[in-house]
Amino acid sequence: MSDSTKGRLSRRNFLRVSALAGGGLLLSTRFELLGTASAATADAAGSLSTHVSISPDGLVHIVAQNPEIGQGVKTMLPMLIAEELDVAWEQVRVTQGDLDTDSFSGQFAGGSMATPMHWKPMRVAGATARAMLIGAAASRWGVSADSLTTDAGAVLHKATGRSLSYGELATEAAALAVPSADNLVLKTPQEFKILGVSKPGVDNSKIVTGQPLFGIDVTLPGMKYAVFAKSPVYGAKLKAVDLETVKQAAGVSHAFVVRGDTPLSGLQDGVAIVADSWWAAKSARDELVVEWDEGPTAAQSSAGFAEQAELLSKGEPTQVIKADGNVEVALGAAAKTVEAAYSYPFIAHAPLEPQNCTCHVTEGAVEIWAPSQTPERARDGVAELLGIDKSKVTLHLTRMGGGFGRRLYNDFVMESAQIAKQVGVPVKLLWTREDDMAHDLYRPGGFHYLKGGLDANGDLSAWYDHFVTFGEGKKFSASASMGLAEFPQGFVADYSLVASKMALGVPTGALRAPTSNAISFVIQSFMDELAHAGSKDPLEFRLQLLDKVIAAGTKTRLDAKRMRNVLLLVAEKSGWGKRQLARGSGMGVAFHFSHRGYFAEVVQATVSKRGDVAVDQIWVAGDVGNLIINPINAENQVQGAVLDGLAQALQQEITFEGGAAKQSNFHNFKLLRMAQAPPIEVHFLQSEGDPTGLGEPALPPVPPALCNAIFAATGQRVRSLPLANHDLSWT
Repeated sequence: MSDSTKGRLSRRNFLRVSALAGGGLLLSTRFELLGTASAATADAAGSLSTHVSISPDGLVHIVAQNPEIGQGVKTMLPMLIAEELDVAWEQVRVTQGDLDTDSFSGQFAGGSMATPMHWKPMRVAGATARAMLIGAAASRWGVSADSLTTDAGAVLHKATGRSLSYGELATEAAALAVPSADNLVLKTPQEFKILGVSKPGVDNSKIVTGQPLFGIDVTLPGMKYAVFAKSPVYGAKLKAVDLETVKQAAGVSHAFVVRGDTPLSGLQDGVAIVADSWWAAKSARDELVVEWDEGPTAAQSSAGFAEQAELLSKGEPTQVIKADGNVEVALGAAAKTVEAAYSYPFIAHAPLEPQNCTCHVTEGAVEIWAPSQTPERARDGVAELLGIDKSKVTLHLTRMGGGFGRRLYNDFVMESAQIAKQVGVPVKLLWTREDDMAHDLYRPGGFHYLKGGLDANGDLSAWYDHFVTFGEGKKFSASASMGLAEFPQGFVADYSLVASKMALGVPTGALRAPTSNAISFVIQSFMDELAHAGSKDPLEFRLQLLDKVIAAGTKTRLDAKRMRNVLLLVAEKSGWGKRQLARGSGMGVAFHFSHRGYFAEVVQATVSKRGDVAVDQIWVAGDVGNLIINPINAENQVQGAVLDGLAQALQQEITFEGGAAKQSNFHNFKLLRMAQAPPIEVHFLQSEGDPTGLGEPALPPVPPALCNAIFAATGQRVRSLPLANHDLSWT
């Protein structure tokens, strides 16, 4: 796209008259990501688009193009359009779009990106449509467009009291020139009627009444059901299998070997079993006799990783990630030094809806129903796998029963396509919970060997972190790295982050707030240790670090002023330092910046004498820009992230033995129970800047705030997760 075309829409590319009975208007707008509206047609390759149709009855039909995984984008993104279009929310009908890279771009769910990507483009779409509808009314009445206003899906001429609904004007608007996006005036926050007002999810009624929305709900005429048996050890190759016995099982129509490729995140060797019902397929697999060549990964274990990490920590690091000042000299000159070793485990995503995909492969074409966070990658992967052009692959987006990053990866889609290719009828592949647990792309574990220095005033003077993680050479395993600008880098003059790596035969991947979900536990827990070693209040210790950077005007990735403000807000709301707590109860604080979001959290916890941990209450303060688009969903997202982080801290881990995950279901990989869920008080601080996402950044501060609260309650410092592995009893 040239600079000369940015910010402009041609009438041909913006408007298409729909075939709605009685006339109507169909708007199709492509946008440059994070930019302004740009010219597009339905058959143009390129970037993000949104489709809006206005029917004669005045209803506005908005197609939601992004995958919905429970983060609320199917409601939030249409709100942006409806606001600038100036229609009542009750007039809006939302439908889920299919994958369409000719009309859309950015059709994915991940990284809390939906709001920052679409905030302006979708508002421009609504404002452009509104301007054209005003133009149509001005032409019909013979008045100036400046004399007209809009409200609730109608154009008004206050001087004469006349009005026309958008449905009445839609066809005429299609014949008008499209105004330049540069000439549009978007609403100010003071003018908003929809944005900033809580709106329930557009799918809520269907969900509570059990209507089919999710991938697991898909049913097609003549459909078969499939399961896929893989080795519990990643990368294993199939040596031998008895297929004939399985083929004789009741209801089974097909049983065959599928050969995988090299990437651990892709298609693996396995045995496909297809039957008239899923239970028949699953029952037949239970009787499957198969032999695997497990390969070198079978020698890996969690115990082995811990031993190797300890040895590496005593040697020279293999990589310097960041080095400011001279840490060795600063530590030698420190009035007090603190050393600690921290670690965190591998974790599974464990979405409530196991991986599934329905696929129908016909001659030269494929149709897919997939709960994928990255549907374009899924389509392209299937096209490459089956050796067909991607234009021959149709992918329908289904709602997802959780993803948390697991459905960024499309191994289950590849399996479904390869199986369906050999069956010839629609096939639904459905994993068991055990499949999901044993074949995840896990949040990687890690080990940190830390040294901190304090000056005579108890202030932080030096920070050293030898990070032992997974990878080979200079390359880290997925989500196993640590950023160059993680706090407190930039907040202490003498700072060093170095790394050593261990080879890993298990695939890893992004889990909600990737890397931050683990790194925050280490940084904010050790920060607490240093505060206590310096006889400082943990909150004041953090504020002093932020204040020094603010006073110096130092530029850091983390905006110290915004973080300071959320810390002060959470301190105020939680009554930090003012509550009288019983023995065995304590409060802990932590903050973290990730995915453009600033969050600080206080946890109050009580530890019984026998060591049982009860979380009494959690206070959250967040800053994600100048507007909370949908307050009820925002609060729900923050509460969900907090509970997710709480579950991870309390009781979740994946351990490996013989290269295979030992945990298999919710009995030994436990989700949070309702009785464990505390009250969560959420507060937002509105600041300058456009809104950003919040599905992820509220999670990272939870584990350290909880562990810091446990220290305040018992004097016991937790340096490894989960808490279930610790004896926290006290007398």
